Amino acid sequence: MNTIAKIVTTISVSILLTGLTACELEDHDDDHGDGKTTSFNASRLDVAPVQNLLYKEECGSCHFAYQPGLLPARSWQRIMTKLDNHFGENAELDIADRKAIEEYLMKNAAEFSSFKRPQKILASVSESETPLRISQTRYFIRKHHELKKSMVEGNPKVKSFSACDACHVKADTGSFNEHEVRIPGYGSWDD
Repeated sequence: MNTIAKIVTTISVSILLTGLTACELEDHDDDHGDGKTTSFNASRLDVAPVQNLLYKEECGSCHFAYQPGLLPARSWQRIMTKLDNHFGENAELDIADRKAIEEYLMKNAAEFSSFKRPQKILASVSESETPLRISQTRYFIRKHHELKKSMVEGNPKVKSFSACDACHVKADTGSFNEHEVRIPGYGSWDD
């Protein structure tokens, strides 16, 4: 085999392997798999983890710092314009911090994510809807419909469907795989 043929073969194999890896990483929203990881999907994420330290510090000091990809940009915009009554609390920020956090949320919202889960969340929200909670989306409701309210809202260690990190043990990393769910007082969950 001549040198040019060897180079073409090497490039072709590299492209093929890169494509296979990308396919495995892209097809990670199957919550009904066997829960095993392979070398291709060992670091699988469902949504980009929070990277903004200001957002993590300001918002994460009171509740789980929800990944921006969990809601559309219009939802984040509405949330950020009503911080004086943020779900019954005053969460006002100085203007510079509010603008910086809002910019981060808007740039990383569901419609700008390359991950499958944000795209599925976005597809479950009609253009006329502006959900203020991930738990209000059809996608979330479909994924959590088998859970009894007593397991979540009646559970003193969880209290609300908005406490993602109470059951999704790797939620802060961007992983919401059902095989990693541990409901306090109930243990592992797999539908």
